[in-house]
Amino acid sequence: MAFAAFGHGGGGGAAAPATPTKKSKVALFLLLPGLIYLGLFFMTPLISLIITSLEVPDGSGVMGSYAYGFAIENYGKVVTEFWPQISHSFGYALIATVAALLISYPLAYFIGVKARRFPLIQGLMLTLVIAPFFISFLLRTFAWKQIFSNDSVAVQFLQQVGILGPHDYLVGTPFMVIFGLTYNFIPFMTLPLYSILERLDIRLLEAGSDLYATPATTFRKITLPLTAPGIISGTLLTFIPIAGDYVNASGDFLGGTKTAMIGNVVESRFLVLNDYPTASALSVLLMGVILLLVGFYAKRSGTEDLL
Repeated sequence: MAFAAFGHGGGGGAAAPATPTKKSKVALFLLLPGLIYLGLFFMTPLISLIITSLEVPDGSGVMGSYAYGFAIENYGKVVTEFWPQISHSFGYALIATVAALLISYPLAYFIGVKARRFPLIQGLMLTLVIAPFFISFLLRTFAWKQIFSNDSVAVQFLQQVGILGPHDYLVGTPFMVIFGLTYNFIPFMTLPLYSILERLDIRLLEAGSDLYATPATTFRKITLPLTAPGIISGTLLTFIPIAGDYVNASGDFLGGTKTAMIGNVVESRFLVLNDYPTASALSVLLMGVILLLVGFYAKRSGTEDLL
């Protein structure tokens, strides 16, 4: 037995390098379709977008006609020219994400913890959270435009009670854009929070009460740390799509020319003006900044494993 274990010659020589097992080959085979999919439908468009962002006019004078180049100055140009839209995108996204968290956390807590003893109520409320997904994103946003249009009953009431001036309106203002963003993305914040709170051990909360901790201390010391993964996941799922949204800030819906975001500029430059390098540079810039912010946020919160 010893001879077999240490190998011939008794010198304790280095063991032969391990060969790939059949199991590892099967795992690699199963990963292959996903890797091919990512290569074709993620990496290829991303590389094409970066190449397009560096293009230069070909000199023909034809709108939308560009030649391959290395115009890195395109990025400096878009930052200088569209800084207001860039600040709108990340400013609105930050405010709307915080607002969605403040609304969604109590809602998810009630559904996941308080309503746990009443499955019927829990299921009903969870259905109400998911229900907006059954209606088109565009229809929901357009409905709010109709509700708060300049001649609507809601706006006239706000003017009569003095909240709005006689000539003040809501549609086309930053408030309305942030309101629409918050409303449309609340389910993206609520569902990750609910998935964590639904598994929260109630006995831990009861133990905090038994040890004479105040409700605020119990929440700060027990509930909040245990639900941090849900907060991080919900924040990322909300902030990232909001930063790239172009529907709510559009003049056709809740916004206007003074509330435009990066998505609105990309839409107009790509589909209307055929300014492909500018649209591509803004898109790459948006992705890059989001990646940096998300990485910093996850590292500071100690949840890098969620990425």
